[in-house]
Amino acid sequence: MAALTWYTFLMAIILHVAIALSSISYATVAFFQPSTVKLRISYGLVTATVASGTFLLVAAPSHMIESCTVGLLYLGIVVALTFSARHKLARVTNK
Repeated sequence: MAALTWYTFLMAIILHVAIALSSISYATVAFFQPSTVKLRISYGLVTATVASGTFLLVAAPSHMIESCTVGLLYLGIVVALTFSARHKLARVTNK
């Protein structure tokens, strides 16, 4: 973290948490009201969360075990919601 100032790192953490919470919220909305657009936005938010998490791990790898555990839990929840939403959308559009 030598190249980053504490302010920059703090802002990156805040942005990462905001993206992750938005991703969980949007995946939940997509689960209850599935649509192709909502699924694509959910995919984008998941990608942004993983990218910002990877940046944080590279910038400060001191808490890697905790970060990876929480990241895997997040991915499990969001993937389950998104997969279920996609499955529900496929059932509705194939009728």
